[in-house]
Amino acid sequence: MNIGSYRLNSQTMLAPMAGITDQPMRQLCCRMGAGLAVSEMVSANPKVWNTEKSKRRLIHSAESGIRSVQIAGSEPEELAFAAKVNVDNGAQIIDINMGCPAKKVNKKLAGSALLKEPALVEQIVKSVVDAVTVPVTLKIRTGWCENSKNAVEIAQIAEHNGIQSLVVHGRTRNDFYKGDAEYDTIKSVKESVSIPVVANGDITDAEKAARVLTYTGADAIMIGRGAQGRPWIFREINHFLETGQHMASPSIAEIRSIVIEHVKELHTFYGEFMGVRFARKHTSWYTQTLDQGKQFRSIFNALESGEDQLDALNKYFDHLN
Repeated sequence: MNIGSYRLNSQTMLAPMAGITDQPMRQLCCRMGAGLAVSEMVSANPKVWNTEKSKRRLIHSAESGIRSVQIAGSEPEELAFAAKVNVDNGAQIIDINMGCPAKKVNKKLAGSALLKEPALVEQIVKSVVDAVTVPVTLKIRTGWCENSKNAVEIAQIAEHNGIQSLVVHGRTRNDFYKGDAEYDTIKSVKESVSIPVVANGDITDAEKAARVLTYTGADAIMIGRGAQGRPWIFREINHFLETGQHMASPSIAEIRSIVIEHVKELHTFYGEFMGVRFARKHTSWYTQTLDQGKQFRSIFNALESGEDQLDALNKYFDHLN
């Protein structure tokens, strides 16, 4: 699949997730086979860019792979300016968020709230596409609610105004993440446009990925929650799509190496105080299915230093071996 001049090396992508798909997570998932890893959402409002969190999200040049940065907002000119700033800071693809269901985002008419305003969608897309020379992509949901599914209309507006590829999450905004994702709307979107379409929602294993690709006709799939604690899901899906065979699950020794390296990267990226806190949630996901994981998490989550976290992880994996 191509996005503008960029050729992805697989049909799997990592979804943007605030507080989760930071640089360490993106780099790890790309090493594990993700063809593209989209950044955490960056606000288009320059008034919030001076926070430490925003400063970290605004620098992209040090990252390897294709650098796709997601921006969010509701003002066309503000989004255009944010796109230019992020491109200047190293972004190679700009992604516009029209899929986030969070109330604090929607009350500002951003995220999936924009699906209720097709005319504004068109203004935003035009402004951002005209502002930068890099490809612009769009992430949406199927609509605002069950009675207003307008993903096909939004997709056609996007294509007509220069969007290079489109991700569709198979839920409405009112669904949040409840119930099962549906793929009929994604199939309809794919049939209505000629730009690449990416299917997103509830893809948690290789067989499901293959079924969704076949049913929808999508060009690729995007994985969010399915990659939490399982970054190797990308290589497993890639292998199945290429061979029709299941790849062996990672050994405990390999999981140990992945987890410890990830935790070290979090400590380095955020500094010890915040790195320790981010490491807690990632380690919780990694240990969900491991022996005595629940007991270990209660101990690990009380630790306050990076050194103690790494020591505890080594002892835990020594026990598993």
